[in-house]
Amino acid sequence: MFNKITGLSVSMVQRYLPSPFVFSTLLTLFVLAAGMISTQQTLTGMVQHWSSGFWTLLGFAMQMGLIFVTGHALASAPVINRSLDRLAGLARSPGQAVVMVTLVALAGCWLNWGFGLVIGAVFARALARKVQGVDYPLLVASAYSGFLIWHGGLSGSVPLSLASGGDSLKHITAGVLSEPVSVTDTLFTPLNLTIIALLVIGLPLLNRAMHPRQQAKVADPAKLVESQAEKPKRDTPAQRLDDSRLLGLGLVAIAAVYLFNHFSIKGFTLGLDVVIAIFLFSGLLLHGTPERYMRTVDESVRGISGIVLLFPFYAGIMGMMMGANAEGVSLGRQITETFISWSSADTFPLLAFLSAGLVNVFVPSGGGQWAVQAPIMLPAAQALGVSPTVTAMAIAWGDAWTNMIQPFWALPLLGIVGLGARDIMGYCLMMLLYSGVVITGALYFFA
Repeated sequence: MFNKITGLSVSMVQRYLPSPFVFSTLLTLFVLAAGMISTQQTLTGMVQHWSSGFWTLLGFAMQMGLIFVTGHALASAPVINRSLDRLAGLARSPGQAVVMVTLVALAGCWLNWGFGLVIGAVFARALARKVQGVDYPLLVASAYSGFLIWHGGLSGSVPLSLASGGDSLKHITAGVLSEPVSVTDTLFTPLNLTIIALLVIGLPLLNRAMHPRQQAKVADPAKLVESQAEKPKRDTPAQRLDDSRLLGLGLVAIAAVYLFNHFSIKGFTLGLDVVIAIFLFSGLLLHGTPERYMRTVDESVRGISGIVLLFPFYAGIMGMMMGANAEGVSLGRQITETFISWSSADTFPLLAFLSAGLVNVFVPSGGGQWAVQAPIMLPAAQALGVSPTVTAMAIAWGDAWTNMIQPFWALPLLGIVGLGARDIMGYCLMMLLYSGVVITGALYFFA
C-alpha cells in the first residue's frame, strides 16, 4: 500500500508539476493578483513592489552560485572522488544507499545548508556509480531531504539572527527582543533536539521504504563520470606559470591566515562567505594549480543556470509580498495576521509554523521570511504569553518544512546530479507529510 501511495505521488508530480521557471512565473502572477485584490493596490503599485524587489537578491544569488561552483569543484578533486567512492562502496544494496545518503545530507545540512546540499548531491552520484539497481531519483530526493533540518542547525538564519542582539534584532522583532539569545535557548532546546532526532531516525527509514520494488530508474552511467581537470601543456614560460603549484599554495596560505583570524575572533561561525572560502581554497589546494582548478570551475559553472535566472523572480515575489498599501498593509502581513486571529496560547506555535510554511512557498528565503513575519508574530506571541524563542523556532521550522515542495532550493543540487525537479518532488511530497507530522507534534507537545 505504501509503495502504491508513493508511486501515485511520483506520477502526479511528474504529470502536473511545471518546470521551476514556469512555477515561479505562476507564483508571480498569483501574488500580483492576490495583492491587488486583498490589499486594494493598483496594478502599477504591485508592479512597483515587484520591480523594487527584483534586484535585491543579486548578492545572495552570487553567493549561491559560488556555493554550487566551488563545492562542485572541490568534490571533483581526484582525492575527494576516491574518498566518496570508497565510502559509497560500503553500501551493499539500494536500501543501504538511500539510508547512507540521507544521513550524510542530514549531517551536512545541520553543519551548513550550502555544504549539505553539495555533499549530498555529490555523494548521491558516487552511490549511483557503485550500487546496482538503486533508484536514482529517490537517491537524489533523499539527498535533498537533508535540507529539512538546516534551520534547526548551525547555519539557521533565524537562530543566528536571535544570537546577534542589538538594534537590528530589536527592529526586526518590533521591540520584543534586543538582548542576544544564545543558541542554547534555540538550537539546543529539548524542542529542537527532539525534532532533529525524530527526523534523523525517521527520514532514512521513510526514504528506504519508498524505494520501488520493481522498475527502479537507474542513472545513465555515462552521466555519472566525473570530469577531471586536464593537465595543461608546459611548453612555454607562460604555460609553466599557469601550472605552477607555488602560486596555488601562495593563495591557499593567504586564505589560511584569513580563516585562522576569522575563527579566532568569531569562534566556529560558518557564514556563507566563510563556507565559500573553505570550498574555494580547499579545491584549489586539492587540484594543485590555478589552471587546473580554473578548468574544473569552468565545468561546474554550467550547472547554475537555474540560480542565475530564478533568483530575481523570487526576489520580485518577495517584494510584492512585503509591499504595503497606504495603510501599511501587505499581503505577507495579512497572511500572518489571519493565522494569528485563529490562535490561542496553546495553538499559537503550531499556527506560526503553518503560516511560515505557507509564506515560504512564495518567499523561499529564510532571512526574507524572518523579515516578513518576525515584526508581526513576536509581538502577538508576547501578548498571548508564548515564548518568543519558541515562536521564532516555529517560524524557522515552517520555512524549512515546505522546501520539500518548493523546487527553488533544489536547483543547486539538481544542477550537480543532472535531474529535473519533476524527477524528485513526488518523493519529496511524502517527506513533507512525514516531517509535518513530526514538527507539529513536537510543537504541540513542548509548547
